[in-house]
Amino acid sequence: MNQHTTTLLVIGGGPGGYIAAIRAGQLGIPTTLVEAGELGGTCLNVGCIPSKALIHAADEFEKASHYASGSALGISVQAPRIDIGQTVLWKDGIVGRLTSGVAALLKKSGVRVVKGWANIVDGKTVEVVRDGESPQRIGCEHLLLATGSHATELPFMPFGGPVINATEALSPRTIPGQLVVVGAGYIGLELGITYAKLGAQVHVVEAQERILPAYDTDLTRPVANALKGLGIETHLGCSVLGLDGQGAAVRVRNAAGEESALAADQVLVAVGRRPNTRGFGLEKLRIDMDGHYIKVDDQCRTSMRDVWAIGDVTGEPMLAHRAMAQGEMVVEIISGKRRHFTPAAIAAVCFTDPEVVVVGLTPQQARAQGVACVDAVFPFAANGRAMSLESKDGFVRVVARSDNHLILGWQAVGKAVSELSAAFGQSIEMGATLEDVAGTIHAHPTLGEAIQEAALRALGHALHI
Repeated sequence: MNQHTTTLLVIGGGPGGYIAAIRAGQLGIPTTLVEAGELGGTCLNVGCIPSKALIHAADEFEKASHYASGSALGISVQAPRIDIGQTVLWKDGIVGRLTSGVAALLKKSGVRVVKGWANIVDGKTVEVVRDGESPQRIGCEHLLLATGSHATELPFMPFGGPVINATEALSPRTIPGQLVVVGAGYIGLELGITYAKLGAQVHVVEAQERILPAYDTDLTRPVANALKGLGIETHLGCSVLGLDGQGAAVRVRNAAGEESALAADQVLVAVGRRPNTRGFGLEKLRIDMDGHYIKVDDQCRTSMRDVWAIGDVTGEPMLAHRAMAQGEMVVEIISGKRRHFTPAAIAAVCFTDPEVVVVGLTPQQARAQGVACVDAVFPFAANGRAMSLESKDGFVRVVARSDNHLILGWQAVGKAVSELSAAFGQSIEMGATLEDVAGTIHAHPTLGEAIQEAALRALGHALHI
């Protein structure tokens, strides 16, 4: 058996794992990263990046289709067609360039990458198995678990045949005539909207009484209106019972107990994700768990000395940028720096059309915590840049303490508001007040002006409303 030792051994080459390994290499920490699949993990290969590529392609196709029916801009085109095979090739090209870039960065940082499936022997030893090769055993001083998560499967409607998960939905061979999406969270709606723009008739089934149940109704209302405009039918407060006998429809029961069937060429199940905690010997460590997740402290330490965990395997929020920040922190602690994972806020972005961004506390959350707060909304209908983008729906909302005007949260819904998330997060992280934002000169004409105007309105003197 091949053997070698290292200071840091990272299991998982997703955003958290590869960032940790790169930073460790920069700090001079001998590092080995083990990955069974492609570098970049779910995010780069079958999640964040390819979904945004497909969303963009669908947006462009829908725009061209709109122009085929005439436009106030004076643009007219012939009815467009899409070669979905070419679209997938283009998307895969982006993924390929990014994953090869990660490999190059790891090599540049001196990280040893071992391809294969990791199996934990103990807290200091991992055995890696790869088909057709002899196993190799790797000893380490520090073990970092960055194993990520996987799509949740419904036991009565397992993946296979017409039932697909998000990974399969991102590489379609054809666009189904009828698609039923189970789950109206961000994954289900992002892909449901994408497929509707590409020509599918989409039905969305959600057990709760509204779409995007993690967000408040003011934020989700513009998204619900957009779904109607795309012809997407939502079935809220409904439970899925499974496929019919022919496998050509989804059986649904509403709150009144009435059952119906939704015809489906494909069924996309998007009901959440679960941490990857099985299949690599985690149970041998006997570390403390928090439900399905690995329990960690504010330095991402587990209950076992020199065993660390980051990212989705440690719980919500399951966000790539959270995992990246945790990974960077862990290796800096190993190098001797003093760090704790105590972000003031982590942005959550939903890439629906329109997009939704939430950073920090909503008014409801602040008041539930007993904080006296002031909040204000500035609508994009009063923003010149939004008008020029033909996207007046939506708004920016700010939440601040009533006493000292310290900003506690930002929310926005509208076209391209994901690009405002950096400004939102930075203002909270730096302890900005309403006066700080209101007194900052914002470029005109931009969507960002709505940030300043929201702060001004919270202070009682918005200029453009």
